[in-house]
Amino acid sequence: MTPGSNIPLSAARVTVDVAAPVRLDVSGLLLTADGKVRSDDDFIFYNQPTGSGVTYASGGGAAPDAITVDTAAVPPDIEKIVVTASPDAAGQTFQGIEPTATVRDADGGAVLATFTPPQLGAETALVVVEIYRRGGVWKARAVGQGYADGLAGIATDFGVTVEEPTAPARPAAPPAPAVQTPATPPAPAVQPPATPPAPQVAAAPAAPAPGAGKINLDKGRVSLRKNQTVSLMKGGRPLLSQVKMGLGWEPAFRGADIDLDASVIVYGPQRNHIDSCYFGKLTVLNGAIRHSGDNLTGEGAGDDEVITVDLGRLSQEVTGLVFTVNSFSGQKFTDVAKAYCRLLDATTGEELVRFDLTHAEPQTGVMMAKLIRQFSGEWDMTALGDFVKARTVRNMVEPGARAL
Repeated sequence: MTPGSNIPLSAARVTVDVAAPVRLDVSGLLLTADGKVRSDDDFIFYNQPTGSGVTYASGGGAAPDAITVDTAAVPPDIEKIVVTASPDAAGQTFQGIEPTATVRDADGGAVLATFTPPQLGAETALVVVEIYRRGGVWKARAVGQGYADGLAGIATDFGVTVEEPTAPARPAAPPAPAVQTPATPPAPAVQPPATPPAPQVAAAPAAPAPGAGKINLDKGRVSLRKNQTVSLMKGGRPLLSQVKMGLGWEPAFRGADIDLDASVIVYGPQRNHIDSCYFGKLTVLNGAIRHSGDNLTGEGAGDDEVITVDLGRLSQEVTGLVFTVNSFSGQKFTDVAKAYCRLLDATTGEELVRFDLTHAEPQTGVMMAKLIRQFSGEWDMTALGDFVKARTVRNMVEPGARAL
């Protein structure tokens, strides 16, 4: 399987194991339609090996850990089970490790599918595959989404309560008021120290506001916030030439289909419109930009539409690209969940930059991100997340120009 691909399951009970050259901890999370667990009981791992229709089995180091899903026993309000993996050794990343997930018939042992995520780096945990139901049919999907903050990062994302090691430090704040209560003797002693710290605390707000500033790819995969910019440079040099922009979304309401259209609008140095690549025009600029085609439902967690851009083949007159998503049918983005865009190295499939849309507005169009060519020749990517009233890419041209 490849990232985003899926297969229908021919067995009611399936086992997913994840093997690698090092020992991995494998776990499963039962998720509802909102992508969250119902409670911590839905996190199935070595310390909690049994859940509703899902069980964990340890390989004991001699075999891979495995998650078995009995689809007939999964509660009706659970829409998917995600299978995760992380290296057993503390702090170890997936750099140089190629984990392979195998989906088997739990009873007969027949292999139904295998999946090896593309080249990995600083990730310390992965959502490897998901077992999900769609229209009454159970399927398996290859995911391969990495996290740099370990299994705790995955668990937190899906709503599991994770004990934070720094939490006990919070009670350190109350002692200050407590000292002020017996103000008579200690007051002079406490007051002088308060003066020097004050300027230091006041200096903190001078730090860049969330989303401000520009970073590069020196530390690996970057997760952007709205209006934040990343330079596609590593070690002072342009990292790559050919990239893919994957855009994805899911229906906010169970059973609904969302027909959205991803596009890229090409601009010149005067913000002049050069061309647009979308479902009705899959190739532009002599093949330097290509569109994967229209997705009519928004089904599943993988990229719904992918736009490939060969930056090295773009003429110098191309200075800006704006990636958009719009709803020709008139569905609003308040009907959409988990919209995102992610930039990948087209050669290796490695995810370089990701931007998750964290809010929605009742509009029919959104500008997700822009790529801008700098005078020095490298490209910068900026997360946008700006909503507009626009049902077609043609209506997105002017807002896109203003966003450059």
